[in-house]
Amino acid sequence: MYIMDKLVSITEASKILGVCATTLRRWERDGKLVPIRTAGNQRRYSLHALDPSFADSIESHRVTYAYARVSSHEQKEDLVRQAQVLEMHCASQGWKFKVVTDLGSGMNYHKKGLKKLLAEIIAGRVERLVIAHKDRLLRFGAELIFAICECKNVEIVIINKGQDTTFEEDLAKDVLEIITVFSARLYGSRSNKNKKLIEAAQKAVETST
Repeated sequence: MYIMDKLVSITEASKILGVCATTLRRWERDGKLVPIRTAGNQRRYSLHALDPSFADSIESHRVTYAYARVSSHEQKEDLVRQAQVLEMHCASQGWKFKVVTDLGSGMNYHKKGLKKLLAEIIAGRVERLVIAHKDRLLRFGAELIFAICECKNVEIVIINKGQDTTFEEDLAKDVLEIITVFSARLYGSRSNKNKKLIEAAQKAVETST
């Protein structure tokens, strides 16, 4: 698996090699260690060049992340079951793993667990991402996260590619959230029109679920 090289400053490079910055500059003059120059003419050193074992050490610290999500507090029991399924699957594969859970709409991109997961993926600490269903990640936009995973060499594992048993209930709640947001923008959050539209939408959601 290809791992993108990391560049470090002269201070970080000197710590890694156990020498002072002056020694690194002398090695540069002697042609023993050639740094990369940034647009601002700052020295940057390749960790692969400093320590060939760096790639292996990074790879060994990458772990599997399992992500579980439900839309509402009423579904907390489902969240527990979902997490257990993910744990059992990861354990059966012998993977070193962590489980991240979220309680919130699939339309919400600011959930704490999702933001943590993205930060770990971007930092290169995730080997694979395991989810029960595609929609557990996001209602819309999951493909963008999958694209980031591809760039970061993160394997995607979707345990169940069939329809989620809570699909209709979650979708109804997500639609209500969309209506709430756009209605507030159109009419104002305290207007009578907004309140009537939200009440009608809530009744429709209750009927559908």
